[in-house]
Parts: sequence; C-alpha cells; structure tokens
Amino acid sequence: MEKLDFVVAFLLLASLFQPLTARDLEVDVFQLDVSQSFCPGVTKDQWPELLGVPAKLAREIIHKENSKLTNVPSVLNGSPVTLDFRCDRVRLFVNVLDFVVVTPRVT
Repeated sequence: MEKLDFVVAFLLLASLFQPLTARDLEVDVFQLDVSQSFCPGVTKDQWPELLGVPAKLAREIIHKENSKLTNVPSVLNGSPVTLDFRCDRVRLFVNVLDFVVVTPRVT
C-alpha cells in the first residue's frame, strides 16, 4: 500500500511539470524577415531543425552557420525574458535536461 501512495504522489507531481519533449507551441506571432530588413549580415533567423537537440550542440551549430550571432544564451523555458530586439542574439529555450524545446530565433 505504501508503494501505491508513492506512485500516486509521483504521478500527481509529474503532472504539474511541463513535458520534457521538444515541441513548438505554434503561437501566432507576426514574424519579420530580420535577416534582410533589420540585421545586415544575418543570413538565417530561425532554426527549426534544432528542436530536441542539446543546447551545447545547438549553440555550436548557430555559431558555425553565422558568426555574427555572438549572444546565444540558454534560458529555461517559461522564464521571463526582456522584449528588446538584438541582431546578435538567439535565445535557446531549454528544459531541465538542457534540450532545446522552442524553435531558436533571432530575438
């Protein structure tokens, strides 16, 4: 009976946390073509292929594809962030296991 109590408690706690799977929430947001209009020299402004990739590897790929993107921090998904726009920044929203869970974009 004690094991059953632990299992139920674990399942209740687990249901409170965000899933660890990589997914994009497909929120309708007006996207500007930042690569041409705002950010000279930035050839790519999003990386959907990096969903589910470890943050360290994603950071290396972004740096390799565009050396002008020098500010690539990892941010725990759901954490508050500033809303300012910078041509040299790509935020990597990660889960607790440090895997990318939101499509990285120039922000």
